[in-house]
Amino acid sequence: MSLGFAFRVVVALGFALLIVRIGFGMLGSMARPIPEPPPPGELRRVRLTYRCSLCGTEVRMTSANDQVPEPPRHCMEDMDLTTSVDDI
Repeated sequence: MSLGFAFRVVVALGFALLIVRIGFGMLGSMARPIPEPPPPGELRRVRLTYRCSLCGTEVRMTSANDQVPEPPRHCMEDMDLTTSVDDI
């Protein structure tokens, strides 16, 4: 048995161990339970619709930390609120 062969065996065993550890890590991450939802009161239910004035993209926001949150940004500009104030 030559020194080159022994080195190749050690390197192969090292790679095999690395692949096994990565595989177990990935399987373990999928087996973890889903985190609990945030406590009530942190997020409020809203039903707001925003529209980008540049490209026309529409976004519906269903939960937020405020009753009237900051508008999201799209195309580097604030989106316009299209939901009427009476619906808020």
